[in-house]
Amino acid sequence: MERFGMFYLDKEKDVIVTLYKERDVLSYTLETPNHKTGNLITNLARLCGLRTDRDETGLKIIRGTVPCYIDAYNRKVWIFRLGGTKTANIYEDGRIEMKASLPAISKTLMSQTKDYRLDVSKTIVKTYILSDCKFRTDLHTHMNGNLHPDVLIALGIRHQVRYPLYYIKKLQLRCTDAQRTKLEEQRKAVSKQYADSPLKGKYLTRRIDDSTFINFADLILNNPADAAYNIARIRTSLTVLKDGQAVFTNLEKVYLYRYVFTKALTSEDVTDIHHPERIPDPDIRAAFEKMLEDARSEAYRNNTLFQDKLLWIARGYQKCGICYAEISDTTLVKKDASVRMLEEVHEIMPGITAETGVSLRFLAAIRRIPLTIVRDRVAAGNYLADNLNVLRTVAADPYVAGSDIVGEEMNDIRELQPLIKEITKIAGEVPGYVIRIHAGENDSLVDNVANSIRCVVSSLEPGQPVPRMRIGHGLYTANLNSRKGKALLEEIKNHNVILEFQITSNVRLNNLNTLDRHPLKQYLRAGIKCVQGTDGGALYGTDSIDEQLTLEKMLDLTPAEMRDMRRSEEEVILAARKVTADRMAAITDREAYFETMRRKQQFPADTSQQILMVRGNKYETASLLSDLIKEIPEDKVPVVIAGGSFNNDRHRTTLQPAMCAFLDELIEKGDPGKMVFVTGGKLNGYEEYLISRCLDRYEVFAFLPAMISRREAARVREAGVSVRVAIEAAHLGIYKSISYEVFKRRPSLLIGLDGNSAGENLIQEAKNGKYKAGIFISSASRGLREKARSLEGYTTLIDDPSAAGAVIASAEDLYEGRKEK
Repeated sequence: MERFGMFYLDKEKDVIVTLYKERDVLSYTLETPNHKTGNLITNLARLCGLRTDRDETGLKIIRGTVPCYIDAYNRKVWIFRLGGTKTANIYEDGRIEMKASLPAISKTLMSQTKDYRLDVSKTIVKTYILSDCKFRTDLHTHMNGNLHPDVLIALGIRHQVRYPLYYIKKLQLRCTDAQRTKLEEQRKAVSKQYADSPLKGKYLTRRIDDSTFINFADLILNNPADAAYNIARIRTSLTVLKDGQAVFTNLEKVYLYRYVFTKALTSEDVTDIHHPERIPDPDIRAAFEKMLEDARSEAYRNNTLFQDKLLWIARGYQKCGICYAEISDTTLVKKDASVRMLEEVHEIMPGITAETGVSLRFLAAIRRIPLTIVRDRVAAGNYLADNLNVLRTVAADPYVAGSDIVGEEMNDIRELQPLIKEITKIAGEVPGYVIRIHAGENDSLVDNVANSIRCVVSSLEPGQPVPRMRIGHGLYTANLNSRKGKALLEEIKNHNVILEFQITSNVRLNNLNTLDRHPLKQYLRAGIKCVQGTDGGALYGTDSIDEQLTLEKMLDLTPAEMRDMRRSEEEVILAARKVTADRMAAITDREAYFETMRRKQQFPADTSQQILMVRGNKYETASLLSDLIKEIPEDKVPVVIAGGSFNNDRHRTTLQPAMCAFLDELIEKGDPGKMVFVTGGKLNGYEEYLISRCLDRYEVFAFLPAMISRREAARVREAGVSVRVAIEAAHLGIYKSISYEVFKRRPSLLIGLDGNSAGENLIQEAKNGKYKAGIFISSASRGLREKARSLEGYTTLIDDPSAAGAVIASAEDLYEGRKEK
């Protein structure tokens, strides 16, 4: 049989169908090589009534034949079906017409569990939308999450970006002998530059490898033998975790991989790039050939990487029928960089809109907490004041729609009331200015949506109208049927607030495990204005069309409800067009305009605005409790207890007698020489119960946020536990540091007795960790129980004290395994 063609059932090229033809017989092989657990293909086969086989490497595949038909035009057509759904038409000339696809949500949930429960209609989705319901905006997205990995790879080749040695090692990419020699020589030279660096060990190694580069074009074009292998691994690195749900930590890491392309510098060691035939992937090759064509055109020949990025973002939107998008970007609150960005936008955007019909506008994004993923680079304490100072200088630009408060929702939005007050003041001075706040993305702080609106309204000057306001996500609030929830609905309507929904990112980032309680339909019935976003769809294997199909199929949206959403986005488009026209008319001399902006940014931030976050009396944990800080013993199995520290702001743990008895049994029959307990920093609920009964025999380590009050410090001292200090600022974020120090470094156990979103993240981190983790979840905790069921086959539900025996046996197995190793 000869290879006849290939197509993908998903946007991320994870589900691959390869076709083979012998005479009129068309056969296929379906494989999922990026999903090593085999859950995705196993669940898909079971759902569609198909058998799995194994390829030569041992990975599961599906084999079958495609029936041949004669259509009304006497043409041969092979119709590929899955689960009774027509998925693709395949013609004799090799054309393949896709009729259905596998949404990213379905793919994620199938990857997550050994017992997938959605039906075929929500798994293999027909790709048709009624034309009068089709959405035309993306009103919630992020600059460096928009471009598909294939386009980023093509841009990396076109602009010959510097690709760090660190990622070559991390992704286990293959280089030629000549490329390896060149990298080794360069690394030796870079090492000398860091001879006096205070960094040590792996941090120094990381910095040296981060500063050693290969020309990305050289890596791909001049190593054709390994190009397909390297491209597949690079593509996978540019989207969130494949085999199941991710957490915010994974998202932050993906952004670092993407920054290599989106914030790159051109390599000093340039190479001849005019060899597109050396690119094995047809989609990357086609994009790259178009980029070479652009480089010869009058309109785009001098494009910077950033301008090409905007061009290809717009082209992507054009393919999806999107005419207007607002993109969040932190560059707009950075001194000098913001002016350079806007100069390039003004220069290129008219041509982009003329070609594509797409208008791009930007929201100046301010992080609610500093980014801490790179552990030796933490933002300065006055970063909010610096951001605000820059924001004032760019707020009235025609391409700046407004501002956004972004980042993982781990703090009460009221902590940012002083910052919101200053942003609201800017909105009063700049007509049409949009204030968007990320709120309600997880269930940790269910009043954040209401408090976001109130923070803005309470900041209004006398006589100042309420500015255009949008809430990004709005997934979790007080129960909308309660008195408090009904009051929120009235508040949203009275202030004309628009809510933005992006269901795929909610699922892929572990913020939504079941779809039956999604609030979108309830908001629409209440007359609330709602719109769709993608949240940077390329990160999550989606785009605007897939996102709308997912909303329609997964939430059973009616055409009337989608038309309501379309009317809301039309309101945004019309207002934005007027604002842009008015601001453009005010610019008479572009050069002078940017010079004025640049000059204003040189003034120091107003010292009276240095305090823009209300933190209370918090101090550095490392100073307050320095004598209690210890390393977790390497020779014992950590048993992480989630039982009070991982609750949302209104959840108080009620001790269940059965679970207290379970802990008693665990303490009494466990071996202190083999186990050590790890808890959160609040030391309440089951954690407090555990500590009160086990400290005479076991060591207990409490993870604390980087800043705490003296009262909290006194409570820790009184408890008598040892301390680990997380780099995160809030209790709700310490699951990241527990994952970093426990699940990613050693075999361990997790016992989830109570918790909400942060507890669910802890469970997901344990499942995603590098080492084996036994996960035991109390069936009495509804939220954790639902999370455990979404991980069927990876978790064990516990109901009574007898479960302690299974936990102890798991600890024994892990201990013996470590000892043997």
